[in-house]
Amino acid sequence: MIVSSKVLARSNIIASSFPRVYKCLSAKSLSFHSTTAASRKVAVLGAAGGIGQPLSMLFKLSPEVSELACYDVANAPGIAADLSHIPTKCRVYGASPEENGLEKCLKGADLVVIPAGVPRKPGMTRDDLFNINASIVKTLIEGCATHCPNAILAIISNPVNSTVPIAAEVLKQHNVYDPRKLVGVTTLDVVRARTFVAESQGWDPKDVDVTVIGGHAGITILPLFSQVNNAKFTDEQLEALTVRTQFGGDEVVKAKAGAGSATLSMAYAGFLFGENILKALRGEEGIVQCAFVESSLTEASYFASPCRFGRHGVEEVLPFGPLSAGETNALQKLIPELISQIQRGRDYVVEPQAF
Repeated sequence: MIVSSKVLARSNIIASSFPRVYKCLSAKSLSFHSTTAASRKVAVLGAAGGIGQPLSMLFKLSPEVSELACYDVANAPGIAADLSHIPTKCRVYGASPEENGLEKCLKGADLVVIPAGVPRKPGMTRDDLFNINASIVKTLIEGCATHCPNAILAIISNPVNSTVPIAAEVLKQHNVYDPRKLVGVTTLDVVRARTFVAESQGWDPKDVDVTVIGGHAGITILPLFSQVNNAKFTDEQLEALTVRTQFGGDEVVKAKAGAGSATLSMAYAGFLFGENILKALRGEEGIVQCAFVESSLTEASYFASPCRFGRHGVEEVLPFGPLSAGETNALQKLIPELISQIQRGRDYVVEPQAF
């Protein structure tokens, strides 16, 4: 475990360990530390949900966050009150729709993380969530466009392949769209891939690096296991690892027997991604992580690949490197599906009469 003793002494509550540097999860940013951070406000929209609560707690613990705003349609003030008892310097408050709660939470935000929406249930796909979550995301992004147009927006709400294009079209309508500041969070795919590879090879997960490209649903998720140094996979192992990474969410939904979806692992992944962004905003260099962003790497106008983050958000969309024959074939198959899901999101805003 590598955790600053000063942080432990100050908070007396952190007993977590985080991985070292990775291409898609830059490890300088994966551990709590004692470095003086800039004053940053983070807003979590959907803070009372299964993802939102542990995500908000992790941000409350982070020295990168000086102000945490929790928003939800209900119970957000209670979540904030609970979090406020944790002894860190981060100021936390919560608000619901009454009395301009969304405006209060968004005004002055540097980073807005959006896990709001309904979770998946057994038998549901991410597409099944579209009609409900699309309207939720559209409403929240309208608020962001009005109250924090310069904030970086990190979308967790599924289906990400569609909700990110929804957000982009709303921002365009308000003339505040900046592709550097709109990102879909695909970090959970990277976290799963690293975990599964480590299990298969008998390695420590902190020593594993996996780039995951494409989208964030089913076959649009493409882990590049051919790029994992020193790994030895049989064809059967590669197929099993790929499918498990692509459909890891189904594994959790089934195991919870209808009681929820991937909330804790998603909160962990969302926090790692968000804290990386905050570190990049204050000038830390070398922050590279996979994200679903506007891209020209493929025919799909949005695509997940390694991105270099800086003071303005996404500074550079990086190439994803050489692919194996199997990965090349998988990429060709996923592109039409990804394009279709992207178009569905766009149409929801541009041609609402179709829905």
